[in-house]
Amino acid sequence: MKAAKPKPTATGAEPATPRKRQVAAGPDAAPKPRRTRRVKASPDRLEELVTAVRNSLEDDKAEDILVLDVADRASFTDRMIIATGLADRQIQAMADHLEDALEKVGLKLNRSAIQASPDWVLIDAGDLVVHLFKPEARAMYALERMWGPDSPHGEGGTGTA
Repeated sequence: MKAAKPKPTATGAEPATPRKRQVAAGPDAAPKPRRTRRVKASPDRLEELVTAVRNSLEDDKAEDILVLDVADRASFTDRMIIATGLADRQIQAMADHLEDALEKVGLKLNRSAIQASPDWVLIDAGDLVVHLFKPEARAMYALERMWGPDSPHGEGGTGTA
């Protein structure tokens, strides 16, 4: 079966967007370079980040702060911090203050690192993921049961606690 040849444009100009250039190049074109893996934080650096987040949450009167070590259960992060806020404003303030606290210890978050919904804010700081919940949402999603020490090991874990 023959590969389709790219059609010349009416003006002879190259397509404007990268996606259009990729489609015009056809299936035999060189693939995009793969993303490089990010370097994991050292244990000392990770504890520095956890301490900064915990202190910030305690200052903002977060309830039920829980730090989970998920390094042997998940490939996307090493620590997960779960906390509860009682009101929308409190949760938003906690997220803003966390961003400032992480910046003070040298971690600048990308714009897309903070995802918010009406009852849950997720902050992805790489080796550390922070979940800020309203009480009802925390009970419904039950991340402690999913990722806590009594949960089953996944992603190549040993299965023993």
